[in-house]
Formats: sequence, structure tokens, C-alpha cells
Amino acid sequence: MLKIGLVGCGRISRKHIEAIAANGDICELAAVADLIPAKMDAAAALYSEKTGKDVRKYRDYQEMLQEEIDIISIATESGYHAQHALASLQAGKHVLVEKPMALSISDCDKMIAAAEERGLTLGLCHQNRFNPPVQKLRQALQQDKLGRVINGTACIRWNRNQDYYNQAPWRGTWELDGGTLMNQCLHNIDLLQWMLGEDAGTVFAQTGNFLRDIEAEDFGAIVIRFASGAIGIVEGSACVYPANLEETLNIFGETGTVCIGGIAVNKIEVWNVLGEDSTDNASQPDPDTVYGAGHIPLYRDFVTVVKEGRKPYIDGRAGKKAVEIILAAYKSQLTGMPVRLPLGSFSTLDMKEIDLKQR
Repeated sequence: MLKIGLVGCGRISRKHIEAIAANGDICELAAVADLIPAKMDAAAALYSEKTGKDVRKYRDYQEMLQEEIDIISIATESGYHAQHALASLQAGKHVLVEKPMALSISDCDKMIAAAEERGLTLGLCHQNRFNPPVQKLRQALQQDKLGRVINGTACIRWNRNQDYYNQAPWRGTWELDGGTLMNQCLHNIDLLQWMLGEDAGTVFAQTGNFLRDIEAEDFGAIVIRFASGAIGIVEGSACVYPANLEETLNIFGETGTVCIGGIAVNKIEVWNVLGEDSTDNASQPDPDTVYGAGHIPLYRDFVTVVKEGRKPYIDGRAGKKAVEIILAAYKSQLTGMPVRLPLGSFSTLDMKEIDLKQR
């Protein structure tokens, strides 16, 4: 039984707690840490409700790092991911971190290097990669069933009203979050680049702040040229009226068209592949939240590879790829020019002087 410590007991922590409890044959939640005691109490109560087990609570996560804990799961505000991950790795813990991995290329690289230097496992919470429809599409592409892939689109047409940002003032800031592309769209951008070869070459973007009183963008559009020549298109909005409309991933090839939708890219809407019938045997029921149901298999993979000393399904180098595309999109908005990858040094903080407000 590997022992897990959870840093951050906010909105997303529920999915982590449920996933740890569901994998109770191989791991257990030993401790939680958060600056707000009420959040820790709620997290501990949820785990106890599901397992009957108690967990230790720490307001200072550094104290938790001194305990005999194998894995640290990080679910804090985005801008603290690198700080918490690096401290955990330096303490000799394996680390599973929520998206985004970090808000700068430098911090991504430091996290990857720290894990590799210490022989520790660094994994990313891109849980939608485990969805059966996504897995089915990935296998079809690996088997060349769609022929030459021409383009793909990731559409995230959601609503995040001002109350969402007022509830947690770190959201929408360049220091701790970024905008819609980094917060709401990163999962689907990860899937898009994963399907189109993971080798983005050029990024061009236009973003703006239309409705929300935040520093960063509430709408963004990206065009990505991949090494294969395929073109990826991203549309990400927090301004759709009156509520979330859709999250879709579409891949178009010479001999196949696949469209995946649902609340959390969990349903096959179109499966037109040469030589195959369109029978849908991979869709899942809509989950209770946009976070989906992938945290359970993600945790099973991560705990298993830590036990066996193998590479996780989504490691640090894989987690960096979507972050790099988004940071390149921000740099493109800043400069008005296409941006070539690899990006080099860039951070959300480099955007602090730009005014995105569309009046």
C-alpha cells in the first residue's frame, strides 16, 4: 500500500480523493494539507466517509513532506504547482500534479530535471486521455486507420461567469492562472496535440478579454501547424451564454472522421472510418462534472508504475507539451506574430503589461 499526501483541498480535490479511495487495494490517503482548515476537514471527512479511514492534516505542507509518504498529489492553484512539486521531489517523493504542469517553460524544465536526477516519478493529471472514446481514437490513429491526418479541432465553448472568478481571485490572473486557454482549455489542447503527433512546430493566436473582469483572456483562438503538416485549430471561450455548450475533439483524416463530445469528451458523436461500421462501443455516460471519470484509472496507472519503477502514462515531458503550446499562443498574442517551437524561456508573467480588454 503506497501512502499518498494531497496538497490542496479545493474544488478539484474531490476527484483525487474519490480516485484514491477507488484504488484502495494499492494506495491510501495518508495526509492532506491546506492553508484553510475547513477545506482540510471536508477533504478528510470525504475520504473517511468512503473508506472508514482517518487522515492526518497539515496547514504547512512542508511538515507533511517530513512524513513517510510515497506520493504527493498536488491540487493547489496553478501558479504554485512548480513550487510544491519541486519541494516534494527534493524531499524524495514521487509527484502527481494537476494541470497545468506550471506557468513557465523554466519551471516545467526544472520539474522534469528534478525528477530525473533523483530517479523519481513525475506524472500529470491529464485524466481525459483515459476516456474509452479517446483511447479508441488514439488506437485508430496508431493503426493508421484514418490515413493521412489533415486537421483537428478542439472546441471548448463554456461559460465561466464573474462569480466564478470572484469566488477565487487567483483565477484569471497572470501570476497564478492565465486565462481560458490555460485553465479551461488545456485538457482538450493536450488531446489535440496528442492525436496530431505531439510535434507542434508553429503557433499563431488571437485572444481577447471581452466580458470578464480578469487580467487574462476570456476567449482565445489558436492555429497550430504540426511537423506532419496537419493543422490544429483551438477555440476556447468562457463567454458562451447562458451555460456550458460543448467540449469537442474532432479529427479529420483521408479515410476517417471522428468527433468526440459529451460533458468531458466522453461520447463518440461521429465515427466514420473506412472499412469499419459506425457502432459506438466506447461512449460513457455523462459524468457529474467536466472533470470526467478519468482520475480513477489515472491514479491506478500512476501508483502501479511507482511500485514497478516504470514510466507513467503521462510523464513530465508529455505534460509540458500542452503548456508550451499555450505559452506560445500567449507570446503570439504579445508579438502579433507566429511563434516557432521549441519556445525557450516564456511565462504567463510576460503577459502582465498587455491589455487584452476588447472595448
